[in-house]
Amino acid sequence: MWDILKAILQGVVQGITEWLPISSTGHLILVNEFLPFHQSEDWFDMFKVLIQLGSILAVLVLYFHKLNPFSTKKTAQQRKSTWMLWGKVAVASVPVALIGLPLDDMIDSVLSAPWVIATTLFLYGVLFLWMENRNHTPNIHSAEEMGWKTALLMGCFQALALIPGTSRSGATILGAVLLGCSRYIAAEFSFFMAIPAMFGASGLKLAKYVLLDGKSFSAEEWLLLAIGMVVSFIVSLLVIRFLMNFIKKHDFKIFGYYRIVLAVVLFALIALGLL
Repeated sequence: MWDILKAILQGVVQGITEWLPISSTGHLILVNEFLPFHQSEDWFDMFKVLIQLGSILAVLVLYFHKLNPFSTKKTAQQRKSTWMLWGKVAVASVPVALIGLPLDDMIDSVLSAPWVIATTLFLYGVLFLWMENRNHTPNIHSAEEMGWKTALLMGCFQALALIPGTSRSGATILGAVLLGCSRYIAAEFSFFMAIPAMFGASGLKLAKYVLLDGKSFSAEEWLLLAIGMVVSFIVSLLVIRFLMNFIKKHDFKIFGYYRIVLAVVLFALIALGLL
């Protein structure tokens, strides 16, 4: 029963932190430090990746029409633009695939430490404040205006998020704004980039867990994963809508301050030997 409640909590945390630029993986790891599952560490390494599928399904539901190149409600030009959008998403996915595949084991074994998470939370918090204090005049207001080079460079920023605590959405939004995108299109394209990134990461983890390591899930582990995914899906629906409305009127400074405060708290806990 306690593990079910923990799966629900992790689903809520995942659904909130995946889309806000504050690091979902970092938060999941930290929650598990204080409220660990009674499952193996290897299983949790799987859980914190596969639970993201619930979040990405929310993007597919909310943006189904925009992402569907076969829609009969679209004109020929609109369908062509949709294929172009998917092309840019594919280009943006190349860097994370090239870097993530060979470094996957090192990321889990070395870079998931609390001090790494605290450091990246602080660093990107400062970068968000620096970005928002610049005179930001965007010249890209839609995916159609985004060039292939910009998409590829956003992919390079996404690769930085392989380090826990960075935040995939945080790194890509930060990169997109610095490249001249409006906050709105930066967040939206970041959501689309997450689709192949999360499906790819989940497929890689599952293949290694089942095919290479020869492990399998128990019925209880499947149940906990399913609960976490469903909760993260529902929460993600709400958070994505909130964020897209929020950035129409506000900047990202609040997330920068949040990251810095959380990082300071984590450094204090590490110093006290509690993490």
